[in-house]
Amino acid sequence: MISGLKMESSRREEVELEEEEQNSPWRWRPPSDGGRITVPTTDRFFIHPQNWWYVGWKQFIVIWAVYSSFFTPLEFGFFRGLPEKLFLLDISGQLAFLIDIFLHFFLAYKDPHSHRLVATHNRIAIRYLKSRFLLDLLGCLPLDAIYKACNRNEAIRYLLWIRLSRALRVTEFFESLEKDIRINYLFTRIIKLFVVELYCTHTAACIFYYLATTLSPAKEGYTWIGSLKMGDYNYSQFRDIDLWTRYITSLYFAIVTMATVGYGDIHAVNNREMIFIIIFISGDMILGAYLLGNMAALIVKGSRTERFRDKMTDLIKYMNKNKLGRQISNEIKGHVRLQYETNYNEATVLQDIPAAFKAKISQKLYDPYIKEVPLFKGCSLPFIKQIAIKVQEELFLPGEVIIEEGNIADHLYIVCYGKLEDVGRSENEAENRVRTLEACSSLNEMSVLCNIPVTDTILVAELSKLLRVDKQSLIDTLEIHFADGRIILDNLLEGKQTHLRNKILESDLTLHVAKHESELALKLNSAVYNSDLYRVRRLVAAGINPNNTDYDGRSPLHIAAIKGFADVVQFLLQKGAIINAIDNHGNTPLFESIKNGHDMVVSMLVEAGAFLDMDNAGNRLCMAVAKGDLEFIKRVLDNGINPNSRNYDLRTPLHIAAAEGLYSMTKLILEAGGSVFSKDRWGNTPIDEARVGGSKKLIKMLEDAISEKIA
Repeated sequence: MISGLKMESSRREEVELEEEEQNSPWRWRPPSDGGRITVPTTDRFFIHPQNWWYVGWKQFIVIWAVYSSFFTPLEFGFFRGLPEKLFLLDISGQLAFLIDIFLHFFLAYKDPHSHRLVATHNRIAIRYLKSRFLLDLLGCLPLDAIYKACNRNEAIRYLLWIRLSRALRVTEFFESLEKDIRINYLFTRIIKLFVVELYCTHTAACIFYYLATTLSPAKEGYTWIGSLKMGDYNYSQFRDIDLWTRYITSLYFAIVTMATVGYGDIHAVNNREMIFIIIFISGDMILGAYLLGNMAALIVKGSRTERFRDKMTDLIKYMNKNKLGRQISNEIKGHVRLQYETNYNEATVLQDIPAAFKAKISQKLYDPYIKEVPLFKGCSLPFIKQIAIKVQEELFLPGEVIIEEGNIADHLYIVCYGKLEDVGRSENEAENRVRTLEACSSLNEMSVLCNIPVTDTILVAELSKLLRVDKQSLIDTLEIHFADGRIILDNLLEGKQTHLRNKILESDLTLHVAKHESELALKLNSAVYNSDLYRVRRLVAAGINPNNTDYDGRSPLHIAAIKGFADVVQFLLQKGAIINAIDNHGNTPLFESIKNGHDMVVSMLVEAGAFLDMDNAGNRLCMAVAKGDLEFIKRVLDNGINPNSRNYDLRTPLHIAAAEGLYSMTKLILEAGGSVFSKDRWGNTPIDEARVGGSKKLIKMLEDAISEKIA
């Protein structure tokens, strides 16, 4: 009975659904591989709930459950010790249920939350021990033998009612019949309701007879059956009447009491019987309401199960009409059945809940998964929350295909749990490669974001729950949280091969992000240029990166430094602006503030860690000296620029100052460490340039500087 199913971690779970007309939860046919099913577990031996041997055993146990459910009240009311033949039958039934208890410790079960098959012995045992193990075990005790061994103690017989828990197996059997579209649903429901009514009256009849037999023999004439006279027949010695007549009489009494016909031929005599009839009639009103309600539901077709059956019937007709084939039909029917059994679509449950509460529920359920997705690593919390609100749950059976190679995906999937296989071609196109996708992986991201055809086929290896977000919702969210677009693009590029990186960089996403960033940078730079600190704060708070640059490569800090807006510079530095950013012309914010003479901004930048790094410093210094910009030269030299920087002719600023006869400029450069011995490409020194100019005062200053160096 126990199926030894060996785990193979490299293989996916293989389950094929048979044709719906030949398949139902209570009758299962094995898959094409002979019944081998791989489930995620470390234990080697367990029973799959759909194993055809176990399904046969379940139906065998259902027969015993029907017998036990009906015979237990009969034994309690009519027997004080079973005859030998019935005792042997009773012992056989208890042995069958003992075997079933043993099998339950190896029976895999479906987790009610994840809907995955659990086949770990410890978890199976704990679950069974916490549920109905004790009732099942007590029901298997030979209570009749115990009753006789205890000197026929009446209290022992009350333990018989524990066996009525087996009626749940009959209920489960009818539930499975209701889902079987081969059997008429109306017929099944009517039979079930008839059985419920029959069982209630049968149990009441047994209790009626028990009430009459538990009085002393002297008082048995004062009971409903002892005082009964029907026609010429007298029941005063009812114990001498055959069992069948006594049972029919009791059943008749129960039925007329239930129907409240009130003929008067059978009625309660003593207080015990009156009290029980009061309780019985009160319960009967509830039972009647249940039966009438169910009949009304059958007429108006309000049952969820019936809606599922109708949907499945229409679906089968459609697939047969269009000749979709057995494989596609089985996959579709299996997916629809999974929807019904798991009821994972919660739209109807949450339809009356306000949107704010729906958002909170979605965030609570899905935030932990979305945060761990590599594609969204580093994204803002508001973006994560928006994605959590927009996702939809989907469950997939083993063997289903999420998407096939070559298609353009319209949905991004996030794996909550389960196992999927990414099947694609290897580089030499000679063989398939298989990559397993675990929890928190994302699917179709390149196809959805970059309009690139899917390169691999995604297959479901185990029952998996995925979160689905459609392409338009993702794009709309990125429009609102535009700063996260660059983060997602960087995450998408990470670890990709060269040809994939090129495709991504050429995609609409890259162009969209670049265009958006450029537009936002212009908006922020415009606000900075106009010294609109309030607007600057609002734009940065909305998610605009303060380091985005415009077409000239200038950041907002460049503009603020150029204009000398100290308050804006301070705010940008607090928001993480790059201090030493270089624009397309090689200028840093510190250089711009120095060039424009904003000493306060210069001090702020230097204190924040800025340093002056000028491209072509020699050319710039030489040009500034030629223009006679003494203040600029002083500022740049004070901020660490080398006074001996050379231009393309190897001339230093001291060469230019000497040649132009700029005494103050020459003195400033010498004091900053300018070398009087440096030679240009023609071998001339600064003093040679001064002699050509003829300024005796300048020549004297340079000669003195040479003398000091030599000394």
